[in-house]
Amino acid sequence: MKRQTAILLVSAHALSLAKILQRELDATIYSRNELGGCSVIPSYSGFLEEHADELSAVIFIGAMGICVRSIAGCIRDKHTDPAVVCVDSSGRFAIPVLSGHIGGANELARQIAGILGAEAVITTQSDNAGLWALDMLPQNYGWKTEASHAELNECIARFVNLRPTALLLDIRDRGTDWLERTLPPHVKVYYHFEDIPLMDTALVIAVTPYIYTISSIPVLYFRPAVLHVGVGCRKNCNPEGVAQYMEEIMAANRLSPLAIASVGSVAMKKDEPLLEVLHKRWEGSALCIYTAEELQDIKVPNPSEKVHEVTGVYGVAESVALKSAKDGLLVLEKQKGLLSEGNNFTFAVALDKDVMRGGHIEIVGAGPGDPELISVRGKRMLEKADLVLYAGSLVPRELTYYAKEGAVVRSSAGMDLEEQFALMKEFYDKGLFIVRLHTGDPCIYGAIQEQMAFFDRYGMSYHITPGISSFQAAAAALRSQFTIPEKVQSIILTRGEGRTPMPEKEKLHKLAQSQSTMCIYLSAAIVEQVQEELLQAYPPETPVAACYKLTWKEEKIYRGQLKDLAAIVREHNLTLTTLLVVGEAIDNRQGLSRLYAHEFKHLFRK
Repeated sequence: MKRQTAILLVSAHALSLAKILQRELDATIYSRNELGGCSVIPSYSGFLEEHADELSAVIFIGAMGICVRSIAGCIRDKHTDPAVVCVDSSGRFAIPVLSGHIGGANELARQIAGILGAEAVITTQSDNAGLWALDMLPQNYGWKTEASHAELNECIARFVNLRPTALLLDIRDRGTDWLERTLPPHVKVYYHFEDIPLMDTALVIAVTPYIYTISSIPVLYFRPAVLHVGVGCRKNCNPEGVAQYMEEIMAANRLSPLAIASVGSVAMKKDEPLLEVLHKRWEGSALCIYTAEELQDIKVPNPSEKVHEVTGVYGVAESVALKSAKDGLLVLEKQKGLLSEGNNFTFAVALDKDVMRGGHIEIVGAGPGDPELISVRGKRMLEKADLVLYAGSLVPRELTYYAKEGAVVRSSAGMDLEEQFALMKEFYDKGLFIVRLHTGDPCIYGAIQEQMAFFDRYGMSYHITPGISSFQAAAAALRSQFTIPEKVQSIILTRGEGRTPMPEKEKLHKLAQSQSTMCIYLSAAIVEQVQEELLQAYPPETPVAACYKLTWKEEKIYRGQLKDLAAIVREHNLTLTTLLVVGEAIDNRQGLSRLYAHEFKHLFRK
């Protein structure tokens, strides 16, 4: 297995550059000269001819001519050759020389350029044109392809020459999201094969588990791992020929075996030789074993009383496939097989629910308020949303400006839960993308539990994108580390007891006994009560901060002592969007951690 990165130092005076790269890339430096920290070799070409198969990357530091002559004798195949990058002796340029895409030389050149502050000189056409590297997509996103090298090269040629290309997306995953987000002008997206105008298309790129019949133009298939196979069989079923039989049946039903994500069965079949053979045959597949209790509530289209008597479930193959697919779509109902006397088996195939195209709800943490403090993913979700439903009184409207033209943007401030659900479901049922935008991080007083219960009840697809919380914004605004070595090692996020009762063990005066840094949400209206409880444990002189609309344009921060907290809040008419911070960590500059005080003290010496 290729693991080593070798730095071949041709220019001795560039040793300092080589050592920087050695440290950053965990590499070994080789040179023909005896230099400190270098392994001496008799010749660069001889070293490469002997060790090329052990190397994942080679970095030449020196003249391009020497680099080219040195690698000439060991160039074999771009799919197996190591990545080779040449760096000039002054560290100004990093140039991929061999295995740009497949071997990773282009990416390595960019990494080296970042380390040295150099320029990566990329000559690959797709990179320079801002096009996808089609040969890298399987590696980047865990897809497979049945295309030969020649077929792949033909597709790449058509693609980089900007021939009309159809992108067929039958599923949705991280990779397809990226493709849609970075769509080149000559590519058009289709979600149904029958919509593709084949007469006007020079290439089809299909991310799909399905097989289509197209003979007029090249089709580049990418097979994501999205199919789950459930298997039932007689005891000690002979596995010979079964995998090939299943693959033939799948292909006849337009399903590619390369898209298999898992194979599984019921617990009583876990030691069957057939399962082991199938698991090994379908490389990268997971082996899923379920108890009868885990499968008994799954409804199958082809129930069998006989199977139930033996296994405790009405259909092993179908129930296992559906269980592994998270109750997705059964794309191949139970198939019966008998390749030899007494060796009965059944199998079924289901499509993973998480990749099925349709409506989706993304619960997004908007951050504390500043539109630039939303996560990159959160911003991306807003940009693709068909509906943005945001918490109007808590989220600045500026955050919704990321929404695409034509998106519906609504505030939930005047809606009850039923109205919010009805609006989201209306868009969801149309197969559209919805962002529910919450302040801060949704898990902290985000009121998402009721929404998720609704989504679960109706089997709706949803996901949570976390956000920066106001307590983190408070620490930044106060220029404070909320933990002090050997004094304060905990941060408590809580609220005072208003209309919502607090559990007895979580009342403020009990939490305050820890003397931790305390961040108190939603409590400005009951600040007198908060102050009274905190004074039962904290000294009156404990530093406090009342933080109003953190990171908003209207941000205000008032510092003081705990004994004056209520007066500070009342004097400045602070309202709901106020976070109260209490603890001696505020503005603390004492107590360096042991790490910096001892092990790294030399870093601070002049």
